[in-house]
Amino acid sequence: MKNKEFNIPPIPAVLLAIISVQSGAAIAKSLFPTIGAAGTASIRIGISALILLLVYRPNLKEITPKQWKIVIPYGLSLGAMNLIFYLAIERIPIGLAVTLEFMGPLSVAIIGSRRLIDYCWVLLATAGIVLIAPWTNDRMDSLGVIFALLAGALWAAYIVLGGKVSKIMNGGQAVATGMLFAAILILPFGFYQNGLANLTPKLLGLGIALALLSSAIPFTLEMKALGQLPPRTFSILMSLEPAAASICAFIFLQENLSFYEIMAVVCVVIASVGSTLTAKR
Repeated sequence: MKNKEFNIPPIPAVLLAIISVQSGAAIAKSLFPTIGAAGTASIRIGISALILLLVYRPNLKEITPKQWKIVIPYGLSLGAMNLIFYLAIERIPIGLAVTLEFMGPLSVAIIGSRRLIDYCWVLLATAGIVLIAPWTNDRMDSLGVIFALLAGALWAAYIVLGGKVSKIMNGGQAVATGMLFAAILILPFGFYQNGLANLTPKLLGLGIALALLSSAIPFTLEMKALGQLPPRTFSILMSLEPAAASICAFIFLQENLSFYEIMAVVCVVIASVGSTLTAKR
């Protein structure tokens, strides 16, 4: 009976994973004034790496040269993506940063297509970016927009490399090993910014909560859902992430979006869902 009680159906599991990630982003942004974006990224990635290494215990000596050639850039792209995304949300609202970042996976989904319908989704997503470009809003930080788009490019690289590494390594060991290299990349930035020097027991506790909400919990929920849901259904649910980010940022950080910014989020969500629904099987 106890197993049934905690047996979360796949669709609610994905939705909970999305909420968990975006709640984690809100916690992360609340830490920026004290330890900075780099310090926050260092705590999240460092603790996440430690948790995953303890859980999956990868044997680094057994990893082949072929596996190293994929898992190292996979981990570095993961670390860089998180650091640059935090630099983005330090300057612009979380909902807008996630919307811009989502251009990365959206591009991966439709790249190489020659169909008219896919060009329509590209145009719709582009319209979303135009709506929140710095020239439409005086409060928009140009550097924040660039960071968010760069994080999206790294997200695209992470998806491509993740697909390759999943074919030659066990999933848990690949993620744990990749997170190790993400931590190696990110930790020097945390020390350089001197954010880690300001750590207190309270901040460390928030860092652990951030690592759990942003990595451990959503990873577990998504892995559970992926085993039960068709990839197309999973992708449609993940397309709700920009909207979820905007809602969580409003609840936890009181980040309000203008009408044009809300329309931008809607455009990108529709483009992502549409590209998933019309994708070739």
